[in-house]
Amino acid sequence: MTRHLIIILGDQLNLDNAVLGDFDAAQDTVLMVEASAEATHVWSHKARIVLFLSAMRHFAKSLESKKISPIYLKLNEHDFDNLKSAWAHYISALTPLKIIICEPGEYRLEQDLIALCKQTNTQLVIRDDTHFMCSKADFKHWAAGGKQLRMEFFYRMMRKKYDVLMQGGEPEGGAWNYDAENRKTFGKTGPQNVPTAPKVNIDAITQEVIDLVEQHFPNHPGLLNHFIWPISRESALQFLDDFIANKLAGFGDHQDAMWQFDTPNQSPYLWHSLLSTSLNLKLLNPREVIAVTIKAYKKNALPLASVEGFIRQILGWREFIRGIYWLDMPQMAQSNHYNHQRKLPSWYWTGDTQMNCMKQAVNDTMQHGYAHHIQRLMVTGMFGILAELNPREVEAWYLAVYVDAVEWVELPNVAGMALYANGGRFTSKPYVASGAYIKRMSNYCSSCKYKPELKTGPQACPTTTLYWHFLIKHYDTFVRNPRTALMAKNVDRFSVEDVQAIQMHATHLLTHLDSL
Repeated sequence: MTRHLIIILGDQLNLDNAVLGDFDAAQDTVLMVEASAEATHVWSHKARIVLFLSAMRHFAKSLESKKISPIYLKLNEHDFDNLKSAWAHYISALTPLKIIICEPGEYRLEQDLIALCKQTNTQLVIRDDTHFMCSKADFKHWAAGGKQLRMEFFYRMMRKKYDVLMQGGEPEGGAWNYDAENRKTFGKTGPQNVPTAPKVNIDAITQEVIDLVEQHFPNHPGLLNHFIWPISRESALQFLDDFIANKLAGFGDHQDAMWQFDTPNQSPYLWHSLLSTSLNLKLLNPREVIAVTIKAYKKNALPLASVEGFIRQILGWREFIRGIYWLDMPQMAQSNHYNHQRKLPSWYWTGDTQMNCMKQAVNDTMQHGYAHHIQRLMVTGMFGILAELNPREVEAWYLAVYVDAVEWVELPNVAGMALYANGGRFTSKPYVASGAYIKRMSNYCSSCKYKPELKTGPQACPTTTLYWHFLIKHYDTFVRNPRTALMAKNVDRFSVEDVQAIQMHATHLLTHLDSL
């Protein structure tokens, strides 16, 4: 009889995983499963599938170097369609006294395992994921007592708790965040001296996975000829070193800026760290990322706005979003504050649209499995709320197409930030703007058939038209919110005829989304 059947999931690829602390090779079995359903649960980007499978296979080799020989089921070498059926088989075959797993990153998988263990009368132990710096229990305690669920308050608490960028009890530099300094545009000249993206070695394991994905998932979206993502602890550390040395100093100023390059060899990644995949697969630990960032800040006198802005993403937003996910599941996955029901336009998968901002963001996504946070929030996400798209379809798209997507981080960002589907549970307003915002933050509009300053007519920017339609439709709630009252009051300048023209044009757009 097996003492412990230890299950390791595809986003738990750290040797300090809590499930391995008391591993005994003589009594315990480690199980890792590649399941096709995890690629088809949503229509996953090929690069996302390659990343997970290659990283899992590299991690299995690292386990073997630690004298741990897992049962490792490769996608093309077993008949189990999903994780649950594979788990059920090994529970029956090994009759373990306990199933041990680290907290999954997805509610669905946690519930599948709980149900399976109940069905088989097997004891289940779910251990805290010590990779994170705020446990689920600690977050729940922080969120209790009628607090406003705002990342800024949580972030300040975490800064104090871990003594990060603190001078005694006060924040370094006298301010808690420098977000206002992280919103600069590139101006007319565009980004200068953009660092090149680090290179990843496509070794035999990764190449085997690439070939496998092309064979088994030929009709899935996305390309693999730009695959650059770290698939091992070693390559993740190389990406971290590259970011600290070449990008961190310039990270802060243009975090929110976007740019369409003239030639394909220019880096679409700008100064962004590209570390989210390594953190979310747990190839990197957030503590070490913060530590090397602080070390570089002190040694090289790096700009505080850049350093604080990056640390805010790791220590603040990432931990906060994970806490929100587990606090609000499963109801978060069903939230639809505005009762939006429209289908996702087909060009979300192809980029075949005349809206250049959407075309660029979607094309970047399909080529790389990546787009930075403003492309996600204020282009593809904002269009989702303005076009009244069904949150379930938009959420599934985000989970499918981004290489760094694990549901605990994807769902709150999309449902809460991009779509306001949860009604402002942890945000103070919907994130909506006209095409003027996109024009200010990018060069997308200069080569677009639509004009961001026009609200109606054949050349009117759909984002602009739908923005004003959204404000008109929700005027009463917007005007009562101090954060959106000025936006709403701009509607007061419109004549009755203006309002009618906007509504008529918006109705036309909303009924012909696929042809935009």
